[in-house]
Formats: sequence, structure tokens, C-alpha cells
Amino acid sequence: MKDKKKLWLLYALVTTLFWGVWGALIGTSVYPGTIIYIIWSATMIIPAIVALKTIGWKPEMDGKSIFYGIIIGLLGAGGQLVLFTGAIANGPAYLIFPIISLSPVVTILLSLFFLKEKATTRGWIGISLALLAIPFLSYQDPADHLTHGILWLVFALLVFLAWGLQAYFMKFANGRMKAESIFFYMTLTGLLLSPVAWFMTRDTALQNLVFSWKEVGYTAAIQILNAIGSLTIVYAFRYGKAIIVSPLTNAVAPVITVIISLILYKTMPHNIILIGMVLSVLSMFVLAFEDI
Repeated sequence: MKDKKKLWLLYALVTTLFWGVWGALIGTSVYPGTIIYIIWSATMIIPAIVALKTIGWKPEMDGKSIFYGIIIGLLGAGGQLVLFTGAIANGPAYLIFPIISLSPVVTILLSLFFLKEKATTRGWIGISLALLAIPFLSYQDPADHLTHGILWLVFALLVFLAWGLQAYFMKFANGRMKAESIFFYMTLTGLLLSPVAWFMTRDTALQNLVFSWKEVGYTAAIQILNAIGSLTIVYAFRYGKAIIVSPLTNAVAPVITVIISLILYKTMPHNIILIGMVLSVLSMFVLAFEDI
């Protein structure tokens, strides 16, 4: 792009594309969430190597950089573990995902208050459309779900808060260290949590697992999409405003997931999801022309 300021849009759209495809395919893996997490953390190494090479293998090693990098990594990777082993294991996905999907609200509030970010009237229209679209896109049929207790809600709120904070710190840290260094520490933290994921895998699940090169390779091929998207969103936050990047990526990626799922599984989405898709596409076009 000629305008360097618009690099945020390029990276944000790459993120939504890769995360959208990843979202459509993740359910086709035979492994439980904790094992998928372990495979995902390993795939993060590939884009991390690319990122480190671009900065001459010299990530910032000072105390503050390490602190921010680990915080970002823990919020993201820890949120995934809580989602798979806590929220989804104890509650209905049709209630959990709409709550989690609104994490950009946390990012927007923190960025407005602490980073003093601002948007034009057009930008706020786009942000509002994206935030409206997200819960619609997260809709799932409640017919086959039962809810017991409120533990699932506690876990869902923890993920909601963790991912909202992660996006804020990602933008905050980009002003103080290289994006490549941030991703390096994200990868390192994700790998360090892998033993925790293995420990949390139920014995019954481990007994039924079949570790073949074919299945592991297939799952890794899907998870590399998530890993690449995780790198490009760090770049998106480097060049763009958190109040724009966060709602845009959270709103547009599910649209791609729905479209691909429609092609693969030949299932028409619910009318509520269709409304979300329309709102999301509108937000994308509005935010694409936001003057930042």
C-alpha cells in the first residue's frame, strides 16, 4: 500500500482471512482442545522464526519488554486454555461465545482512557456496527444445550477479560518494543503452558487418542493459520488504533468462517447470523476508510 498508515488494514484483513479459515476447519480435528492447544503452540514457532529473522535475531531482552511480552502471551494462551477446559467444559457454547466475542469492548474502553485514542464519526459508526455484528455472528442454536450452575459464566467472563486486556497490551507494548519481539514472547509463553495443557487432558481422552503423522499434520496445518494470524494482528496493532483493529478483526473473521462452512457443509446459517454478516461487512467497508 502506498499509504503506510493503511498497513494496519492490510494486516488486519490477513488476520481475519487466516482466522476465518481456521475457525471453519478447527472442528474437523479429532483431538480434544488441550491437545489442539499443544499443537497450536508448536506451530507458533514457524512464524516466530520468520519474525525474529527480520530483526536480526535480536528481540528486546530488557525487563519491561520481557514483562509486557509475557503478559500478552499469558492473556492470550491462558485465555484459550480457560476457554477449552473451563468454559466450554461446563457450559453451553451458544451463551459462552457471544460473551467472549465482546472482548473488544474492554480493549476500546482501555484504549480510549489510557492511550487517548480517538476516531472520527465515520470510525465510530464502523466500530458500533462491528460490535453489533459480533454477538449475532456468535449465535448458536440453544435447542441441544443444557446449563447447570454458573461456573461456565465465571470462566467465560475470565476469557472475555483476558482477550480484551491482551489486545490493549498488544497496542500499548507496540509503542515500546518491536512487534517481532512481542510475538517471540507470545510464542515462548504459549510453549511454556503446553505442559499445563497436557496435564489438564483427561485420562479417558488420552487413552482414546491416536497420534499419527497424518492426524497431527492435519491439525498442525489448521493451527498454523491461527499462528500466522496471531503474528499479523500484532503488526495490525503496530500501525493501527486498537479501537479500530480489535472490533474489525473480531467481526469479520466469523463471516469468513460462516461462508467457508456453508461451502464445506452446505448448511445455511441462521437468520440471526445472516444479520451479523451484513453488519460485519458494512463495518469493514466503513472502517477501511477511517482516516487514521
